[in-house]
Amino acid sequence: MINNDVLRSVRYMLDLSDNKVVEIVKLSDADIPIDKTDVQAFLKKDDEEGYAECSNQVLAHFLDGLVFHYRGKDESLPPRPIEKRVTNNVVMKKLRVAFQLKDVDMHQAFQDAGFPISKPELTALFRQPGHKNFRLCGDQLLRNFLKGLTLRVRGND
Repeated sequence: MINNDVLRSVRYMLDLSDNKVVEIVKLSDADIPIDKTDVQAFLKKDDEEGYAECSNQVLAHFLDGLVFHYRGKDESLPPRPIEKRVTNNVVMKKLRVAFQLKDVDMHQAFQDAGFPISKPELTALFRQPGHKNFRLCGDQLLRNFLKGLTLRVRGND
């Protein structure tokens, strides 16, 4: 999925203001050069004037910031390296950690979106890329997960 779409979906799901998105990104790295106007440009459609592409660096910091926002930051641990390339699998892993989702919760999110998946399919998404049972997360799978998670977080409004 395009980084801008992921950012747009998560922002809608959590009903975040532009300033709150900036705050969350800065939780991961206070020195990252981002402000409210950047966020507004990321949220525009690609055919609108002023659209800017959300980089992997910004999305990675946003997802890590979400984890810190919901779970807290353990200062005793060294900071984790930021992903150079944010794949759909990485997005799912970060959201799973941020919202403390168990397998049952993940299955329920897919079920709520009308896109049930089996237990082996789900576990394959979280394996290491070199593992023989690793499976890439496709755009449709991530889109349905985000939809189901949004229904869970926001309710049916």
